[in-house]
Parts: sequence; C-alpha cells; structure tokens
Amino acid sequence: MSVSRTKRTAENAIMGFVYQFITMILGFVSRVVFLRTIGVEFLGLNGIFSDVLNLLCLADLGFSTAMSYSFYKPLADGDEERITALVAFYRKLYNIVALIVLVCGLCCIPFLKVIVNVQNDIRYLEIYYLFALANVVTSYLFVYKTTLLTADQKDYMVIRIRMVINITKVLLQILILIVLKSYMLYLAADTLMVIANNIIATRKAEKEYPYIRNLKDKSVEDVSLKEKIVENMRSVFIYKVSTTVFSATDNIIISMVVSTVAVGMFGNYLMLSQKLLLMEQILFSSMTASIGNVIAKENDKKRYEVFKSIQSISLILCGVITGCYFLLADDFVRLIFGQEFTLPTVVVCAVTVNAYFSCALQPLWLYRDATGLYRKTKYIMLIATIENIVLSVVLGHVLGIAGVIFASAIARLTTYCWYEPKILFKEYFNESALIYYRDIAVNVILCISAIAALSLVTSWIQVTGIIMLIIKGGIVACLSFAFFIGVYFNSDGAQGIIAKIKMMIRR
Repeated sequence: MSVSRTKRTAENAIMGFVYQFITMILGFVSRVVFLRTIGVEFLGLNGIFSDVLNLLCLADLGFSTAMSYSFYKPLADGDEERITALVAFYRKLYNIVALIVLVCGLCCIPFLKVIVNVQNDIRYLEIYYLFALANVVTSYLFVYKTTLLTADQKDYMVIRIRMVINITKVLLQILILIVLKSYMLYLAADTLMVIANNIIATRKAEKEYPYIRNLKDKSVEDVSLKEKIVENMRSVFIYKVSTTVFSATDNIIISMVVSTVAVGMFGNYLMLSQKLLLMEQILFSSMTASIGNVIAKENDKKRYEVFKSIQSISLILCGVITGCYFLLADDFVRLIFGQEFTLPTVVVCAVTVNAYFSCALQPLWLYRDATGLYRKTKYIMLIATIENIVLSVVLGHVLGIAGVIFASAIARLTTYCWYEPKILFKEYFNESALIYYRDIAVNVILCISAIAALSLVTSWIQVTGIIMLIIKGGIVACLSFAFFIGVYFNSDGAQGIIAKIKMMIRR
C-alpha cells in the first residue's frame, strides 16, 4: 500500500480501536446490569432476535458489499456524475429491500413462540420483536449514502458519529434498566438512537459529497455497468445467504435444542470472543478500500507482498486472541456475571476453535470483499452452510451448546477454509496456496503450544477480583504477544510492515 493509503488505513483503525474499547467496557457494564435487573431469559431473547433479524437481512442481497465495490473506481477517478447515478440507483434498491424486510419480519411474528423456548410465556413478546425489526428497517433507508464514506476510506467519520451515539445509547439504557427495569423502554431507546445515528451519518455524507444531495432524475445509463452490478449482486447474494444462515442459526438451534436461557448464558462467552475479534476486524476492515486500490492498480507480485504483510499481523493476533480467550473466559464470566453463569470447559474449547478460524481467515475475507471473489466461491459457502445446519442439529442433541459450536468449526474446516485460499492465490497472486496451508498449520501448532505453556505459567494465579483478572490477562497477553512477535519478526510479511512504518515516520 502507498503511504497515503497506509495513513488513511491507520486513521480508520485507530478510530475504530478507540470506539470499540469504549463500547466494549460499556457493553459489559450494560450486560451485567441487564442480567441483574431483567434476567437471563430476556438476554437470551436478545440473542434470538439478533439471529432472526440477521436472517431477514438476506433481503439486501449483499448490496452493501457490491455497492462499496462499485464505488472504488469512480471515487479514484473523481467521477461525480457516475457516483451520483450509483447512489440514486442504490437508493431505489434499498427502499425495496426495506419493504421486503418489513413484510418478511411481520410474517415471522406467528412463529416467535416456536423459536423462543422458555418455561413461562413472555408478555409483549411481539412488541419487543417489532422494536428490533424497526432498527433493521430504518437502517436500510439511509445506508446508500453512508457507504460512500466507507468506500472512500473515511470510515473514521462514521465511527466518530457512531461512538457518540452508542455511548449515549448505552448510558441511557443502563439508566432505564436501573431506574425503571423496563425491557420495552430499553428497546425503544435503542431504536431512537439507531434513527439518530443514521440521520447524522447521512448528513455527514452529504456534507462531504454535496453533489449526492439532489438525486432527482439521476440513474445509471450505462447498460454494461448495470449488468456488472447485477452480476456482482447475484454472486454476493448466494454468498451472503450462505454466510448469514451459517452464522445466524446457532442461537436459534441452541434455543430449540437446549433452551432460551442457554442462549443467554452462551451469549456471555460469545460476547467476550466477539469483542476480542473485533479489534482485528476493525484493523482489517479499515484496509478494505486500500486493498481494492491495490488490486486495481498493482501487479500480482505487489498484491502478494501486501497479503503476506496482512497475514503476518493475523497470525500474531491469532496467537494472542486464542490464548487470552481460552485462559480468561471462565474467570471473566465467573467474576463479572457470577458462578451460576459459567459453562463447561468443552464450550470454551469450542468457542476458542471458532475464534481461531474467524481470526485466521480475516485476511482472506478482506481480499474477498476487495476483489469480488464471491463469483468463484459462492457455492462452497452454500455447501458449508448446509453442512453446518445438519451437524449443528445432530451434535447439538449429543453435546448441547458445545456440539452446535463445534459443528461450525468442522463445516468451516472441510469447505471454504481450504477452497477460498486456493482460488485467491491462483487468480490474484499467481502462487500456490500450499504455502498458505503450511503457515496456518504451523500457527495452529504454535497456538496450542502457547496455550499449554501459558496454562502452566498462570496456574498459580487465583482470580478473586478485577485486579487479579487484569494481572492474569496482562501476563497472558504480553507473553503470548512476545512469543509470536519473536516467531514472525523475520518473516517477509513482518519486514514489509516494518519498512512501511519507517517510511511513514520519515515523512
């Protein structure tokens, strides 16, 4: 990446890290207050609503990804006419999507009591669900303009707005929980802040690109461009259907096979892994537009050099994240939420394995988004999804929560974990993917070895309070980071990063 691209990536990443750190702390506080005031059943209900609405979001056909992809070239060329036409085109599509999601969401209401598995009926269940549905539908009415900021590597602007709104939202929700103990007002506050965030972010996009304010009589006249956009959307749709169903069915299956309460308890562990993984995801998502630029302008050799640098970061983070999660998850849940909310070690193992795959695959997903690789990998993801659902039901009945989570890991490993690298390396790097498989295999062995060693090193630490949790976490994070930095410091990818940092400092 050029220095200017690197600088923008750094700005987006730094703002993303600050935002996630603040929301992570507030999120944990909010979750604790939620459990103490309303209870684990409603926490499980939140998880189920999230999965159901994620499935409804299939209606967007993957427009957001295809939209960002189609903006890269006109933004690079400064083609305002083309950008305005695209924004107008996507506005029409998203209005249709919002209507489809609303109708499908309303059609799901009769089935809520089948999915929600609790001992006593929950009053106002349908009203709670409608609040959650409103959040999704309203977002579709604004996203066609705000995506332009992301495609132009100005994510930090959106994040600033989101950070202020989310901090306000969480504080308001905590106040509602403590004073009023009302789940309905809790959801209403969420909906209000979602609308506020969308309106303010849209105004920011219009300020940055004044020419998109007036979309009247604007349309994409280029037939070949329309056909290309539709083809990208068709490919993204199949991929998005598969990935969304893959990730958005775990809570539903756990609720039906085990219980809705189990969803709430599992959510505590899942939230911790998601927050740890978010740090890596922020870093890599801030690079997407830059990678799109590299793909468009650079040769195979340069593309591969950039990938190796990103992969080195990923492998180091995999070691740190999996080590921290496996060794701290139980202590964290016991200390923050209570002993009664802890789950068996086999569940922690299952989540750790899945967290590793999510971490290790980030560079591939980054390139998938930037290259439009969906066209060549859409069907393997469909196979993975079918395999995941079948295995989740079977293993869920045998192993409970752990079975559902292990099913996801098995489905990933036997499908796109090996197939996507093969296509990417062949199509965009002109290299063999065997090098990638070897690096991942070595990293897995290193992660297991590091976790085993760190378990012995930290076995003497008794976590009886926040201070001891921080001490143990600091030891695990520092030792694992030092170990993996030592292992990968002399790799081609790491040396490429060091050279880029030196170049930025000189400027």
